[in-house]
Amino acid sequence: MKKDKSLGLNALLNSLQSLLNLIFPLITFPYVSRTLSVGGVGKYNFANSIVSYFILLAGLGISNYAVREGARLRNDRKAISKFASRVFTINMASTVLSYLCLFLVIFLIPNLHDDIVAILIFSVQIFFTTLGTDWVYTIFEEYGYITIRNLVFKIISVILLFIFVRHPNDYLNYVVITVIASTGSYVLNFLHARKYCDIRLDFHFRWNDYLIPILVIFGSRVAIQIYLSSDVTMLGFLQNEYIVGIYSTATKIYGIVGTLLTALTAVTIPRLAMLMGQGRIDEYNQLLKQVINTILFVVLPGIIGLFMVSQDVILILAGEKYVRATYALKITCFAMLGSAMSTIFDQCALIPAKREKKTLISSTTSALLNIGLNFILIPIIAERGAALTTVLAEFTMMFMNFYFSRDITGFVFKDKETWKNIITVLLGCGGIVVVCALSYSIFQQMFVRLVVSVICSVIVYGLILLVTKNQVALIFLSKLKQK
Repeated sequence: MKKDKSLGLNALLNSLQSLLNLIFPLITFPYVSRTLSVGGVGKYNFANSIVSYFILLAGLGISNYAVREGARLRNDRKAISKFASRVFTINMASTVLSYLCLFLVIFLIPNLHDDIVAILIFSVQIFFTTLGTDWVYTIFEEYGYITIRNLVFKIISVILLFIFVRHPNDYLNYVVITVIASTGSYVLNFLHARKYCDIRLDFHFRWNDYLIPILVIFGSRVAIQIYLSSDVTMLGFLQNEYIVGIYSTATKIYGIVGTLLTALTAVTIPRLAMLMGQGRIDEYNQLLKQVINTILFVVLPGIIGLFMVSQDVILILAGEKYVRATYALKITCFAMLGSAMSTIFDQCALIPAKREKKTLISSTTSALLNIGLNFILIPIIAERGAALTTVLAEFTMMFMNFYFSRDITGFVFKDKETWKNIITVLLGCGGIVVVCALSYSIFQQMFVRLVVSVICSVIVYGLILLVTKNQVALIFLSKLKQK
């Protein structure tokens, strides 16, 4: 039996990966946004949003299902190999279906013909995402391998970017580089997966035993992807490529910060699934409470901080021509709380408890709300309308997922210690507002103002939480002293 990997080490490695996901866009995003035209950025993101639906179709709900079921089998190579081969076979079948649907959609919708080259290049990712079997590495909590792999291919993509993307009309080169970076890592994934299990095509099994739970999870993933991608897609149809470029800039920054802030969630999902699957409920409850309190400790100040410095962040990363994205970013940043908490209730409670049908209800409701409001608000207030609908959809899903998981997660919010932690975090957020406001009134140079705001906000926030005896802050300080 393989020894459980350190959750702290996994969190550190995943945080490092998230840091890489932050650093590299800080290098590439300003370069791309300044080199390509706003329309070029819009074309890139529009084509990417179209293909994302078909990557989702190819993936079904397989990744979530595989992590939940595979976490219980990972110490038995024969059992996990049998399971992985069957899941991989289903995934390949859905990939073929996805390509057929993509070609049909391109043929039937004339509006897509102008972007057909970018769409077809992006579509290469459909096959290689399936081949990549990322879920194997999540099951085995191999965050060290994932981090090293990502670092190597990010460096390669940055080098290619600076060589081949040098003019406003080079957006297709950018598409190709994006695809090369992802497909390379997926090929390496497939070859390296032999270390953990033997994956082959296997058509001789009862497909219904796998397809029914997979398709229920898939319904939820479809709904989530709809409200994640429909904003860009609908802006492309209802507005224009310039507005898509503006909105994509705001959501890109939101995504970078959100990924960094919620790094802990990703590493706890397989561990929580394993604990629940093995009936270790006391350990599960202890870890779940720790995760929820830590997420609130990190995400709430992240939201307030990003809101306060959003204009400077836009100007530094994207430039003056994207300043209009400031309002969309200010609105969208609040979606981080809904997204983070919804993910916990869904991935850490409902999915491990095999309540896929509940997540389907919440995600479908949120998607329908998002699409309906997009039709109303995008024609009126463009990218700000899309940002607002995203926030409303995320919070709708959060509240519904909590309601459906309240018997599992509710104890955390009945704990006085949790509410004490929340109150101290809110006091710390007040300190961030004061620091950023003072920084804006004192410093005129934009970069200096941003750096001072961030550093001083972290210091003031930490001091307030230590003075008010926030449990997460005290535990963090204790671990630092031990090192």
